[in-house]
Amino acid sequence: MSDLLEVSGLTVEFATRRGIVKAVRQVDISVAKGETLGIVGESGSGKSVTSYAVMRILDRAGRIAEGTISFAGLEVQNAPERQMVDLRGREMSMIFQNPRAALNPIRRVGEQIEDVLRQHAQAGSADARDKAIEALRQVRISRPEERYRAYPFELSGGMCQRVVIALALACRPKLLIADEPTTGLDVTTQKAVMDLIVELTRERGMSTILITHDLGLAATYCDRVVVMEKGEVVESAPAAMIFSSPQHPYTRKLMRATPRPGIALRDLLPDDRPAPPPQSAPVADAGAPLLTVSGLVKEYPREQINFISRLLRPAQAQEAPFRAVDGISFEVRRGESVGLVGESGCGKSTTSMMLMRLLDPTDGTITFDGQDIGAIPAKEFARNPLRSRIQMVFQDPTDSLNPRFTAARAIADPLMRFANHGLNLRSRIEDLAQLVGLPLDLLDRFPHQLSGGQKARVGIARAMALEPDLVVLDEPTAALDVSVQAVVLNLLADLKAKLGMSYLFVSHDLHVVRLVCDRVIVMRGGRIVEQGSAAQVLEAPKADYTRELISAAPHPPVQGS
Repeated sequence: MSDLLEVSGLTVEFATRRGIVKAVRQVDISVAKGETLGIVGESGSGKSVTSYAVMRILDRAGRIAEGTISFAGLEVQNAPERQMVDLRGREMSMIFQNPRAALNPIRRVGEQIEDVLRQHAQAGSADARDKAIEALRQVRISRPEERYRAYPFELSGGMCQRVVIALALACRPKLLIADEPTTGLDVTTQKAVMDLIVELTRERGMSTILITHDLGLAATYCDRVVVMEKGEVVESAPAAMIFSSPQHPYTRKLMRATPRPGIALRDLLPDDRPAPPPQSAPVADAGAPLLTVSGLVKEYPREQINFISRLLRPAQAQEAPFRAVDGISFEVRRGESVGLVGESGCGKSTTSMMLMRLLDPTDGTITFDGQDIGAIPAKEFARNPLRSRIQMVFQDPTDSLNPRFTAARAIADPLMRFANHGLNLRSRIEDLAQLVGLPLDLLDRFPHQLSGGQKARVGIARAMALEPDLVVLDEPTAALDVSVQAVVLNLLADLKAKLGMSYLFVSHDLHVVRLVCDRVIVMRGGRIVEQGSAAQVLEAPKADYTRELISAAPHPPVQGS
């Protein structure tokens, strides 16, 4: 099998205010025709920078200082930009980690796919629409004819991710670089997307580079795996060999930190980081219901009623409203962690937003500590004293942070609104940063100067600032490396035990849910299909849909010797 891509001695430098930083050093990588290569490692390891260099899309501060990049016989590092413009999308394509940033917010998603097809002469005016709809259908987007006319702001994060994947695959490239392609996707869609990529690889002889921090994904779908740490390749071997007998200590560290069946939460921590046993909750009435949800409903008009839609779309006939949440009932007890799982669009995030009183329910009650907070309008709840007792960690750490606030100011925001004015604010901010593993020298940076994992930690620190009674965690570790995830999950468990907090843990990672949750609620199509103890639901599920979710979850590798 000849190599389609060969990277030799690649060194990438970035000019910063503090001098030249070498983000990638002497990296050697090759990808054969029809092969799927996995590149794994934590944030800052150089995975994405390597892929940007291959695509020649480094920002202005970055440059290829040394090495060669050969793609199908073309020396990429010396190719003129005009040739690279034609090459990108047609011969090599990339799925970016942040789907919303990759999509034009004021163009319909179908038209954006048409743009790519026409630019590379893959479709004409007569068949561009049909090919765009088929591209949406291939990535399992429901009602593709309807979604073709949707704008990115009308779609969920997971749906936008599927649109970006459709864009990347539209021109049938020879090389697909997938940078965390399943971030934000539920397990069944993740499996469908990865199965699709593998199927296309085989059908078209296409090569794939899968950049991921999910070792289960790499073990399941990759032929070979490259492990990167601090800009260097520390190990490279066939996937089976990497995961059965890892040679490098860093590889073994990553594998140990990966959630998997049969281990305890504390087992994820490295040997050199002993964790104290959890403290008992000091709450006198531990176990009593803190949150009770009864008959909760949320309806939306089929056509989004907002200013942008009225401008961009013609008036249409009135349709029956869409029920995003359809009469669900459950409770969260004091000191309890409840997992809420299900596919994208099942109503998990909508439920979370109603519980946080960011959305008004159409019907039903939300009772928090004996008070019906569902009856308080969302626009008034921000000033209610109960607001400080309910906090949320949002799924997208970038969108949830004010771009004009430093990390310290973001963490301080709830303290400035609700805490005692005599508080030593800077000291409390630093304590919270250390609590979530955020280096103190990052506190004065703005969101665009932080990595995804660092921004996620800022969001967690902000949510914990007031030591709330209930924390709604919407995919809180999706953007974190596995080793950082292990620390954060143990931190959340310790805080819950120490402070008697309750968690509603919204996630699509069933392995994480198994480790941190006492009970599990499974949603589908806005309804609850099953709920019970974590052991009962995940080990002996009653509903066919729950069994489908469990079987679709990627299986993390077993710890090697």
